[in-house]
Amino acid sequence: MEKMRFIFSVMLAAAAAVAAQAGTVRPVDNGQALVNPGMGWTLHFYSNIIQNYGSRLEPADTLDDWPGLSVIYLRVPWSFLEPREGQFNWSLFDTPAQKWIDCGKQIAIRVTCSESWMRYATPKWVQEAGAKGVDFEFGKGVRDGGPQWEPDFADPVFLSKLEAFLAAMAARYDGNPNVAFIDIGSFGMWGEGHTGNSTKLSEEATLKIVKQHIDLHRKYFPRTQLCISDDVAGHDKPGRHFPVTDYALSQGVTLRDDSILVQPPPRSWYHADMAQAFWPTMPVILEHEHYGSSKARGAWDGKLLIQAVEDYHASYMSIHWWPREMLEDNRDTVHQINQRLGYRLLPEEISWPDEVAIGKPFEVSMRWLNTGAAPCYGGGYAALTFKDEKGGVVSVHVDESFNVRELKPAEKGKAVGQDRTMQAVIAMAHQDPMGTFAPAVKPGTMDVFISVGKRDGTSVIALPLGEQDGHRRYKIGSMRVIQ
Repeated sequence: MEKMRFIFSVMLAAAAAVAAQAGTVRPVDNGQALVNPGMGWTLHFYSNIIQNYGSRLEPADTLDDWPGLSVIYLRVPWSFLEPREGQFNWSLFDTPAQKWIDCGKQIAIRVTCSESWMRYATPKWVQEAGAKGVDFEFGKGVRDGGPQWEPDFADPVFLSKLEAFLAAMAARYDGNPNVAFIDIGSFGMWGEGHTGNSTKLSEEATLKIVKQHIDLHRKYFPRTQLCISDDVAGHDKPGRHFPVTDYALSQGVTLRDDSILVQPPPRSWYHADMAQAFWPTMPVILEHEHYGSSKARGAWDGKLLIQAVEDYHASYMSIHWWPREMLEDNRDTVHQINQRLGYRLLPEEISWPDEVAIGKPFEVSMRWLNTGAAPCYGGGYAALTFKDEKGGVVSVHVDESFNVRELKPAEKGKAVGQDRTMQAVIAMAHQDPMGTFAPAVKPGTMDVFISVGKRDGTSVIALPLGEQDGHRRYKIGSMRVIQ
């Protein structure tokens, strides 16, 4: 599985062998980075502060040189999006989003209500409408006249205004296929779910409030993957089960760790155990500390970043710095993470007859592996497509009995394949008084392509294979078709 090129071995029939001799291909992972639904690198285009970290990219620059980049993360204060009640600045999201959507990428969103670097992350008009809150000084706590203002996250006026905002945001983004996930970021400093640097709420108060915010987001985003920071349970409190994250799990809200590699080893992260309850059913998201800050305090280690993917069974990993500067320093780390981040589906072996007759059933056998660290949550179905010498699609066959979601991730190098067998027929032209039900098929040599996608044969998932037709179908060999 570690070889870096695509090889296939085809055992064709000898001249004297019978016509139906089977051919077998054994594809090998080519090591390329894959951009697939539900996984990949996530660029912090806005990281609370608008200038961080996409501001140096030209409008036409879609960072195509970062292998495996799949999501653009837009994290901003609420006051930037609704500066006046009912007047929305959605172009703040839509402007950067559209250039990556045009490239087949997605966006992710967090809207925050408390920041360390500005007074009104929650819009000032919410306070003026009667929402309660306190002045504070970051790191020192509540102080009259402090430079920042934090709302009472359970205040009825605050929640009412927040709900109206979420309803407006959901009208644009809930169920939008261009949105990978949305953070529940309306509670705590930077939306990370902790108040230790501001109002220092108790665990009991935090649990009650976080439940309210989860419920609000679930109400308005029933069709979108939601996630919440591990810090709602305490940023450095190890353990697997906490009431607040167990409640999130029960509501279909997944986990993101904000942040890893903040502190030097052995305090690089605290909540890999917590992630074990989430990753079997939902994608886990990792956000590392700002790369430059992590390096400065001696906390950065590429090997640890790779290990975090394994420990959390992560599907997403952040790019939390000026992207090309980080890539230049970490190319090998990025490459190694791309071999394991999310899922990585490989047809380890495929067999089909060397020759088939039109209208006669034949058997195809396959063995599939998932060599990634996480499941393919969205699932999909393997398909074989047969094309003629002009590249025209002659016949498509989908194995609907097997969803690739069932392929279990394993430790690196220890993935176990699942064997499948499907029946296929190259259809004959069939006439009746109403006309032709199937197109005529001419005898000849057909190219054989493998793909994974929808039940109708539409390919969706990129595979780590070689020659493809531009639609995520991968050529694996050929087959003779006779009358």
